[in-house]
Amino acid sequence: MDVEVAIKTARQKRSDIKNIDNSIYNYKNTKYMLLKILFTISGFVAAILVNILFPQKADVEFKTYTLNLLNLKIGFNMNSAYIVVLIALILIYGTSGIISLFQKDRRKLYAKNAAFRFFLGIALAIWDIGGTKLQIFAQPFFPGPAQIIEAYIADGSYIVQNTLYSIRLYAAGFSCGVLLGVGTGILIGWFPKVYYWVFPVLKITGVVPAVAWMPFALTLLPTSFSAAVFLIVICAWFQIAFLTAQGIQSTPKQSYEAARVLGGGQINQIIHVAIPHAMPDIFTGIGSANAMAFTTLVMSEMLGQPGGLGYYINQSKVWSAYYKVLAAIVIMAVLFSFINFLIGLIRKRVLRWQQGVVKV
Repeated sequence: MDVEVAIKTARQKRSDIKNIDNSIYNYKNTKYMLLKILFTISGFVAAILVNILFPQKADVEFKTYTLNLLNLKIGFNMNSAYIVVLIALILIYGTSGIISLFQKDRRKLYAKNAAFRFFLGIALAIWDIGGTKLQIFAQPFFPGPAQIIEAYIADGSYIVQNTLYSIRLYAAGFSCGVLLGVGTGILIGWFPKVYYWVFPVLKITGVVPAVAWMPFALTLLPTSFSAAVFLIVICAWFQIAFLTAQGIQSTPKQSYEAARVLGGGQINQIIHVAIPHAMPDIFTGIGSANAMAFTTLVMSEMLGQPGGLGYYINQSKVWSAYYKVLAAIVIMAVLFSFINFLIGLIRKRVLRWQQGVVKV
């Protein structure tokens, strides 16, 4: 008996020590979160130190720009602008970490992404050395981060103008594509005759890349803008319609029978049974169509639009200004991520019943 008690006591002590260790290295612990905040910003601090302390060996021209702030003229170059951006990132992530200390639901996410943010700062430091300080990367194709920031300083208003053009074009095409895709999917999924006549057309036209229709769109439609909208609509239509129809058709018959018993007619069954059941498939289609539509947007701007980020890339490529090309690509990445974020928020709101049921 004494041996059994001793064994149980040892196991209990081991369990207590393990729990203490877990509490120390857990996002719920304040000291642990403070270390994560320091770990996050230390990567960007390292990037600043590298930029200041590492000698400039390559022959790079640092143009001086003047900023008029409250009638006070401030001179700066692309290198100082790059340091300002790094300081801004430190302030943003540091403030976000401090806020997460008071919001338990944000602590875990912040702690999880700390390593990525740290290595992002280290990657910027390595990029700064290879692209600006030593220029060991192939030039002018891989300029340093400071040179990319110079594109925003030199062409700021022009980049904003082209970004707004892209947003307007994308919003017009993708919103119409979503409406057409969801509407077509509901008709195909619900009515057998519509499925018989329309679904084969959907399968044939859906696999053809949207850009292949560009010659017809430019010839038949009155403006290049409407032609690009048409291409984005075609691109989004197939994915959304196909998955919407699949969601409608997979609705259990028992759900329709229950609605029928409660007095629901055909319209009521479509709105209150079929569409809610198909919502996960609809959002899956919207998510996949979003990526394809964005690709079509850039390609259409490169091939025939008077504006947009794709047009700006084409223009910069002609003059071998690859730092401007990369600047436009960065904006595209941020813009696409933001659109995905908005779609995710809408999805989370509409499908809030899935929380705790479906693994995310």
